[in-house]
Amino acid sequence: MYLLPVNPKYVESIIESERPDGVMLGFGGQTALNCGVKLDELGVFEKYGTKVLGTQISGIMTTEDRQKFKDSMKQCDVPVLQSYTVRTFDDAKKAAKDLGYPVIVRVAYTLGGKGGGVAHNEIELHEIVDRGLTASLVGQILIEEYVGNWKQIEYEVMLDYGGNNVIVCNMENVLSMRVHTGDNIVVAPSQTIDNREYHLLRSAGLRATKHVGIVGECNIQFALDTESDKFAAIEINPRLSRSSALASKATGYPLAYMSAKIGLGYSLSELVNSITKSTTACFEPSLDYVVCKHPRWDFEKFELANRRLGPTMKSVGEVMAIGRTFEEALQKSIRMLDIGNDGLVLNRLNGKTYDEEDIENHLLKPDDFILYYVAAALKKGISVEKINKLSAIDPWFIEKIKNIVDIEKKLQDSALEFQLLHDAKKLGFSDKQIGHAVQKDESEIRQIRKNLGITPVVKQIDTLAAEWPAKTNYLYFTYGGNKNDLEISHNDRGIIVLGAGPYRIGSSVEFDWGTVNMVWGLQENGEKNVVVVNCNPETVSTDYDICQRLYFEELTLERILDIHEFEQAKGIVTSVGGQVANNLTPKILKNGINLLGTSATDVDRAENRSKFSQVLDNLHIKQPKWQAFSNITEAKNFAIEVGYPVIVRPSYVLSGAAMKVVWSQEELKKYVNEATTVSPDHPVVISKFMLNSLEVDVDGVYDGQNIVIGALVEHIESAGVHSGDAMMCIPPWRLNNKIIETITDYTEKIARSFNIKGPFNLQFLINAGQVYVIELNIRASRSMPFVSKLVKINLINLASRAVLGLSLPEIPKDHWTKISNFGIKVPQFSFMQLEGADIVLGVEMQSTGEAACFGESFYDALSKALISVGYNLPEEGTALITIGGEENKEKLLQTAASLKDLGYKIMATEHTAEFLSEKIGDVGIVYKISEPERKPNIADLLFERKIDFIINIPSTSTLEKYVGMLYDEYQIRRKSLELGIPVLTTPEIAESFVKTLEWLQENEPTKKPLDPYKSFS
Repeated sequence: MYLLPVNPKYVESIIESERPDGVMLGFGGQTALNCGVKLDELGVFEKYGTKVLGTQISGIMTTEDRQKFKDSMKQCDVPVLQSYTVRTFDDAKKAAKDLGYPVIVRVAYTLGGKGGGVAHNEIELHEIVDRGLTASLVGQILIEEYVGNWKQIEYEVMLDYGGNNVIVCNMENVLSMRVHTGDNIVVAPSQTIDNREYHLLRSAGLRATKHVGIVGECNIQFALDTESDKFAAIEINPRLSRSSALASKATGYPLAYMSAKIGLGYSLSELVNSITKSTTACFEPSLDYVVCKHPRWDFEKFELANRRLGPTMKSVGEVMAIGRTFEEALQKSIRMLDIGNDGLVLNRLNGKTYDEEDIENHLLKPDDFILYYVAAALKKGISVEKINKLSAIDPWFIEKIKNIVDIEKKLQDSALEFQLLHDAKKLGFSDKQIGHAVQKDESEIRQIRKNLGITPVVKQIDTLAAEWPAKTNYLYFTYGGNKNDLEISHNDRGIIVLGAGPYRIGSSVEFDWGTVNMVWGLQENGEKNVVVVNCNPETVSTDYDICQRLYFEELTLERILDIHEFEQAKGIVTSVGGQVANNLTPKILKNGINLLGTSATDVDRAENRSKFSQVLDNLHIKQPKWQAFSNITEAKNFAIEVGYPVIVRPSYVLSGAAMKVVWSQEELKKYVNEATTVSPDHPVVISKFMLNSLEVDVDGVYDGQNIVIGALVEHIESAGVHSGDAMMCIPPWRLNNKIIETITDYTEKIARSFNIKGPFNLQFLINAGQVYVIELNIRASRSMPFVSKLVKINLINLASRAVLGLSLPEIPKDHWTKISNFGIKVPQFSFMQLEGADIVLGVEMQSTGEAACFGESFYDALSKALISVGYNLPEEGTALITIGGEENKEKLLQTAASLKDLGYKIMATEHTAEFLSEKIGDVGIVYKISEPERKPNIADLLFERKIDFIINIPSTSTLEKYVGMLYDEYQIRRKSLELGIPVLTTPEIAESFVKTLEWLQENEPTKKPLDPYKSFS
């Protein structure tokens, strides 16, 4: 295992070192495909005798190259839409004129519709073509006729070397061709196409995938016009994708496993169905349930982002719900998103009124609230036909949403008797929703329901719709059945581990790693019956062979109680499921369920910032000045007393939700209102925001007696950038021994005071040589996998001992200081996908992923980590520097001088150029985007690719950065992002970037495999 960038240079070095017989390209997404194509082009596979297993390079190129794909489809008699492959804007303009606007721009060799879009005129076309050509691996885009109102249907296809093929899953996108499948609500199996249409597309899918040479798994997307029977193949993904993960979890057919086996030479007839244990992989799955995939968006994190959905994917995660009706699956999926909604209707903030014109506009131009607008339209009396015409959503789906709306009205207007309550539950209404309708608490509804004998049943995912006996531990709850598919004996009682739900900003694969390692740790320590509850189809924790039983279910109190009552579990672990599971802790305790690990009372003392601060005071540990408040007058008085800026922090949040730095009384009033809607049942705290500070994280495990400190992790940026967005370093590179000793001492005292039994994360602030505590998370953290892999100690494995009440092994507190290498973690952002979003970072987390690399020095590790997330590290070229404020200019002076000494050409905006010219000489002047008549202009230089990277340090962190003259800075950042030019927005990152360039001139990055974890008896 190597933690290295997936690019030709590094992968070739690994092939040279390892000399593998074969390589598989279909399991690492678009990055792996692009890398494989490039390696083949360079002759690397031939040079080292490495064979490509599965789909060959020729097949990959046929599917990824837009022109080759078109030609190939015509050869096998599969229709495609009218389109033109182009490499310049002039050719794109001619193509669009011939096709007629609107047109859709698709980019070759990209993921998630990156760089593409729908152009309604020449101005929009110019912008999309520029960014699309930049995003394409081969500088190629497709200008295609737009069929937004056609249905979008997908098939997952499995093929072996012998030409045998099967359709594993068929899926329908509710929001039609208007919206990228990654942003679409997807149902499996398709609900609105008839048998003839199904087989028409099925035959075309089998024909097309066979013709292009797929071996293993792939996804083919079709556009279908049901009014004319026209259809067209849109694209084939010759790899495992998001849709593959969904299809695999929807059917129980392990696509990745089967695809790997086929790549090794097995045939479909040789492979056994892992659920029935008796049929082969040639049997096509048949479903007696409905699956609904719902994307999760986090637009709230991005103040300027456009929420409108289209051909470019903007979601950051997804959930999958299983039910016996579409309505049940849809409402379950909405709850799974963890966005504060209890279903499609009857939500806590249900008082919003909709203007009819506004509704119609949103139906025509969908955003992430599209389904709520459909419900609102039905309540307004807008007809199903009109909603269909405006939204292109099939009438069948609209009728199903109408069923939900009708039950809502009945609940509000009628007595809560057996039939109505049973009907509501079958349509996916939660107890909390029903409670909103009849002004009762969800616990009261639960009791009423149980008294009436209305309870859910447990069903198995069996892949063949009960045609063959199923031997499966893959389960879901539904109200659409009469009896359970299995029973739990006393000997089968085990431990429930709660997963983290959908990937979202602040919770990603790190918590999946935590969940899986907790399951394995519990099993190693004698607990064989470990049960997992999660709802994310993209995770390893929802693979049914990880645990004894898997419930693909909601992480809500109602469903956890259902599962616990059915399982009669020994206890529940909530410390590895991120904030979702953590927030359930006090509710679980209140219902008398045994919580394993740290007690719910102690978790609450840490999560409630007022209680937490009181403990710190008792320990005489410093913290930034704070005050809890319940009205704006108190807040204003406190802010005036401590001085702006201040930070607003609500209790029980994740990734800084509604956490803001505010600089004035007007901002304070606005943000307090935002924060209190996030956490209405808990107080909100205002703290003094301490500028020019360092931040440090500590990950550890405590068993009530012994502590294991994983490592101290220093943020490279100054405080003010959320820990999830900061670059992180182990070991710390700016902390002296006294500060390290103080942090270690505080960590022990706090762990002891909160009676921690399991994993924890502490965050510290260092200001003027003093150590302050920011917060304590009594759960696994985002940085825990990073720390564990670097120090070679699996912290979650140790935490599994602690939650079971076992002692931790004796590990020296300073063990992490003796590691011989450096680790750097760098965030991955998706600003390119979010039209309008600004890349300047703050206390609100915005990254959607991360990469970590290790090295023998700080810059060795940093160079590899930067490349891993897409930074270009040019050996020569031109830097544009634009710095706001005199203090920032002084900070960056040495960095600019170093760039010049390294031979880079420096250009700067007027005031920055004046300052730098006086200090270091020979700095070129460029003029603002808002002054196009003045030359040389930044816009021209960007589009002409005459700038290699940009140092852009905004002069202020206030909201005013978006107006006036500072709008130019935003324009520079946005245009650079769209053109793939690195932009560095903090002094610390700019300095580290330049020093990395300097290091690379004399050094070669190391390429060593990852060491295994140490084992402890």
